[in-house]
Amino acid sequence: MNSLMLYITLRQYEYVVVVADLGSLTEAAAHLNVSQPSLSVAITRVEQRLGASVFERARGAQIKITPFGHKFVAQARSLLALATQVERGPKVAAPFVLGCFEDIAPWYLAPALEALRVHLPSVMVQGWEGRFAALATEMAEGRVDVAITYDIGFDGDFERRKITQVSPVAFLATDHPLAKRTSVTLAELVEHPMILFSEHLSEGFVRNLFETLKLDPQVRQRATSLEMMRSLAAHGLGVGMSYSRPPNDISYDGKPLVTVPISTPEAATDIVLVWSRLRGVDAQFERILQILA
Repeated sequence: MNSLMLYITLRQYEYVVVVADLGSLTEAAAHLNVSQPSLSVAITRVEQRLGASVFERARGAQIKITPFGHKFVAQARSLLALATQVERGPKVAAPFVLGCFEDIAPWYLAPALEALRVHLPSVMVQGWEGRFAALATEMAEGRVDVAITYDIGFDGDFERRKITQVSPVAFLATDHPLAKRTSVTLAELVEHPMILFSEHLSEGFVRNLFETLKLDPQVRQRATSLEMMRSLAAHGLGVGMSYSRPPNDISYDGKPLVTVPISTPEAATDIVLVWSRLRGVDAQFERILQILA
């Protein structure tokens, strides 16, 4: 029976986990009772062996864990707890996880997953839906590789690539004064009570848009979902505004409504691919970006 050779020692796995927990080479070295240069060299050797960065290190800056690093640290914790079983067990390739902002997921996620299945049949791909903040967290911590979303709430720690540009629509009751219009402007909408999404980033984006245009919306209702907004609008409880447009004009409770495009140019926004800038972009990842964009 052949012996199993481990190129990364359990001690080196421990080094990685402690550095991840403390976020500092200096504190980790003191905790482990080793010199900081020795610890730094050990971490570098681990990364060289893996062929990927676990940490982003910059002089005078706090250590950041890369998306790959979050996955590796989680595996290292398991290895330290169950060393023998993990060393002898099968290595399972992690799936590529495609995230999507949940309001547009019904339009974009399934077609994107199908495109990846067709063009990259050997790659195991999973879909994941979430709100803006959840997507940012999942990508930063390596559980989601890339996301299809509006470019809202993602700071300089993220890269993005444009997919398309979309304009919003207004949801109106069938007897609303603007219901027979072929298009409306935001200036016309703010003359009527409105329904906005209650999510902080979504509402903040829309409010910033109104402030830029020096408009003051009358917010009568807030909704947590697209279909709740459409239902409220259908019952005459306000004018809904969304960048997602379902293909029919019937709310979930069976009430008819009218969907009218908003023609204000400044209201247009991009749908983008977003991923952590700390994530390595290899040939396969670039190919996935090309397929999705």
